[in-house]
Amino acid sequence: MAAFLHLKTEEIDTKEKREKYTVCVIGCEEKGILYAVSFVEAGFKVVCTDADQTLVEHLSKGKTVFSDREIETRLKSFLRRGRLSVTSELHNAVSQSGIVIMTLTAKLDGKKQPDYSEVESACKQVGKALSRGMLFIYGGIAGVGFTEGVVKETLENTSGLRVGEDFGLVYSPIRFFSGQPLDSIAKQELKVAALDEASLDSAAKVLEVITGKAVKQIPDVKTAEAALLFTIAKQDANLALANELAVFCENAGIDCFETLKLVDVDGESFSPTVEAEEVNRNEAYLLLESAENLNAKLRLPALARKINEDLVRHAINLTKDALRSCGKTVRRARVAVFGTAKPKTATTMFVKMLERRGAKASVYDPLVSKNEFSDVARVLKKSMKEAVEGADCIVVLTGQDQFKRLNFKRLQAVMKIPAAIVDLTGMYEPKKVERKGFTYRGLGRGVEKK
Repeated sequence: MAAFLHLKTEEIDTKEKREKYTVCVIGCEEKGILYAVSFVEAGFKVVCTDADQTLVEHLSKGKTVFSDREIETRLKSFLRRGRLSVTSELHNAVSQSGIVIMTLTAKLDGKKQPDYSEVESACKQVGKALSRGMLFIYGGIAGVGFTEGVVKETLENTSGLRVGEDFGLVYSPIRFFSGQPLDSIAKQELKVAALDEASLDSAAKVLEVITGKAVKQIPDVKTAEAALLFTIAKQDANLALANELAVFCENAGIDCFETLKLVDVDGESFSPTVEAEEVNRNEAYLLLESAENLNAKLRLPALARKINEDLVRHAINLTKDALRSCGKTVRRARVAVFGTAKPKTATTMFVKMLERRGAKASVYDPLVSKNEFSDVARVLKKSMKEAVEGADCIVVLTGQDQFKRLNFKRLQAVMKIPAAIVDLTGMYEPKKVERKGFTYRGLGRGVEKK
């Protein structure tokens, strides 16, 4: 096994050389799979592990929590060729590896406080199996000081080894947006931070192999942690402003999307959306917790998070208003939801809110026909026709290509007329939809209410 802490470029400069080395990936959800695929394709052997036995069983068959067909095809090929293995035995997975990548991130508890217990438990298990020369990459998203504190101290205390002397420790998170197609790490702008030069240099060499390009090296871990959280806070604040302006436009009777075309935003994406609500959710609370620990009050990030979370409720109100214009109520209404069936998305939150109000929902996601991990698996339909049949209303949450080309005449033939379309993406021109015989409501669209 190579001593990855003091890695030489020539030790991994060809695929043939890399085939001798094993990488352990801890966490079998999106980020873990993204790392696993990238390392296998670079020539390394990969073993994935997770405490969730159901995830392990599915991944061992080439199936994933997010049901990406292309990725699953590649995973099955890796498994057949013996380049990828899956286990629930974390200790064994770490013991046979030279590089360990942990993608676990804190979860939110019922009070929206970050819970790091799963990450800490995994670090303790890694520490017991850690040996000299190993490289540990923390690829989750952390609060400021978490890597230097919990991760470093736990690994050192349980292993008896020291960072920078006996093993390498770096922080190199990747961001993944739920609801978006899984993509290559090579398309990510990777950054790597470490407490010592040896760890930083070795990790950069390894990550440059899988990205095919240079990675940004940062000599201070807390700075790297803060930089990512600041990036998330900025995106969350921009989204909150766009969402607030969208509601203003609805009340003012003007079109937010047309108005924003006249606004100079320096090339940045600036558009209201319900779909992106979940993108920054957990990470935003990591920053707020860090601020609380430092007795620093971050009023704007806290308010931005509340605004974005409240937008799902606003989408429910738009749906209620659309149904009311058709002479119907949410209770007992059949609502077809075009969205993202992956777990913990704005779509799944929206469906749960609808059902609590007495509606009967069906969900259609053209990228996912079956996903037992989904929070809405019980109402997930295989086709658009199946989802809209007998529906009083269609709510569109995602801008997938298939939804951009709706055949309104066919929809009318199978829906329960009068019917409504609620557009939360800004894809449809309101008057065109109404000319087709539907009641229209849309996020940021000031339309004449009949």
